[in-house]
Parts: sequence; structure tokens; C-alpha cells
Amino acid sequence: MRQALTATEFNFPGQTGVYHGKVRDVYSIGDLLVMVATDRISAFDVVLPKGIPFKGQMLNQIAAKFLDASSDICPNWKLATPDPMVTVGVRCASYPVEMIVRAYLCGSAWRAYKSGVREICGVKLPDGMRENEKFPQPIITPTTKAELGLHDEDISKEEIIKQGLVSAEEYAVLEKYTLALFARGTEIAAERGLILVDTKYEFGKYDGKIYLIDEIHTPDSSRYFYAEGYQERFEKGEAQKQLSKEFVREWLMDNGFQGKEGQKVPEMTEEIVNGISERYIELFENITGESFDKADTTNISERIEKNVLNYLATR
Repeated sequence: MRQALTATEFNFPGQTGVYHGKVRDVYSIGDLLVMVATDRISAFDVVLPKGIPFKGQMLNQIAAKFLDASSDICPNWKLATPDPMVTVGVRCASYPVEMIVRAYLCGSAWRAYKSGVREICGVKLPDGMRENEKFPQPIITPTTKAELGLHDEDISKEEIIKQGLVSAEEYAVLEKYTLALFARGTEIAAERGLILVDTKYEFGKYDGKIYLIDEIHTPDSSRYFYAEGYQERFEKGEAQKQLSKEFVREWLMDNGFQGKEGQKVPEMTEEIVNGISERYIELFENITGESFDKADTTNISERIEKNVLNYLATR
């Protein structure tokens, strides 16, 4: 049977704290962070009741590859990946905003647009756009970073600066890094026959410098279309073939769940869970161009603890 890691309770030497996020558990050890990508899955800012086997490994390894592939654009927090589900990096003081960048009108932006909204996060949108239509140039639509169980909130650049969440000077750097990272991600996706549709980046400060933190360009934080057939499907008004966890959101919506009060998460049968796992493996292999090598899941927690302790002993 496939095993999934949905909770961690490690106590590493020198550990000073732990933060359990929606899908990642982050352990603080001095100036280091040990980020464990669990197999939890969230949608509509709700953590679903069952984990997805191998999801954490896939997300961690994709993020590590893209962090390495963009380190020339801006410094990032990653130091090592001692376990398939773990990244160790420097602890940064994170900014309380997420930088969402969109190249196409789809997902939540399309749902808002279809309802009549013509301005998102201070960015004005023209009338007459269609679902999955490409913007003239990518737009940045930031959100505030919500606590666990709460929803992220859209916010404009002007409001971020006005509230003092980020200074005008630092926001300009975040904006520059965001667009450059998105351009790099778009370029790499194109090499794989994919279109990077939208994604999010998070940043923090370390030793006076702005660092890229968390994951990047994973199917949890990004949406990809297959390039082949995009134009034809767009012209016909057909749904795009995409690589993201949007298929999970669509399954939830089809079963009456959008994270609203009083709604119940539909039953996650073994068939559903395994189907989502297989889709994530497809995402990994398409995004990276590599075969997915499943890690040993006999005792995931024991394996992680051993690998992290071995890494810490070398520092």
C-alpha cells in the first residue's frame, strides 16, 4: 500500500521552533530552516482530509530544480536537499505578501472577470477578454499571506506600500525579480512543450539582501498548459489541457465544495487519492523531463529524520 506523510513531530538538535503550514512543516534550527514537504494537499485554502502519496517528494524535487535553475537571477534560501521530501536553507524574514504573476486570464482571475470584475489588485483589465486569453504582458496581482485556515486576500501594489507591508524601494526589487523569474520559468516550460500560465513567488530578507524563498514553479504554486493545441482549443472555446492542481479544484467544485462555510469535502476514496497521485507523477515528469523515482515509503518519518540528522552533522 502506498504510504503518505500527513504529519510530522520531529525534534532535531538545536531546534527552536516549528511551523505547521498547509502542506509544509518548517523546523527552525538557529539560522537554518528545515522544510518538510508533506503529502498533505490543500485547495481553496483548506487542507483536505487525506494525503497524496509521493506528492511531497515531487513538489520538493521540482522546487529544488527550479531554485537551482534561477539562482543567477536572485539569491534564494536553498542550501541542500538531504531527503527527497526536505529542503534545508537559510532562515529569512519573510515579506507578508505573495507575488502572483499571470500571463493568461484563467482560474480565479477568470471567475472574477466572468462575474463582471474589471480590476484585479489595482490592475485594470479590458472588456471583451475570453477565458485562457493571453495578456499583452504578464501582470502582477499580489495577495496578503494568510494564517492557516484563513484566505489570502488580493491587494494592490499601492495598498501594500501605503500599509507599509513593503517599502516602495523593496517592492520595486520584488517586482523586478518576479518578472525575471517568470520569464525564466516560461523559457524552461517552453523547452518542455509547456506554457507557464501563472505562478506565485515569496520573498524574504537575509543579511540585508532580498532572497527568494519557499517553492517555485511547482504544480501546487503554478499552472501550466500544454503548448500543443493551445491556440486551437482557445479559438474553439474549449478547456485547455493543463498541468496544475486545478484538476483537484475542479473535482471539488463538481462535488459541491469551494471552501465556503457549511460545505463538506467530498469523500476521498482510495481510487481518488491514487488517481491524484498518478496525476502528480505525470506533472513531475512533464515539467522536469525526467522519470519519477519513488522514494522508499516503508517509514517516511524515520527516513527523513535520519537523512536530516546526517546532514546537520556535517555542518
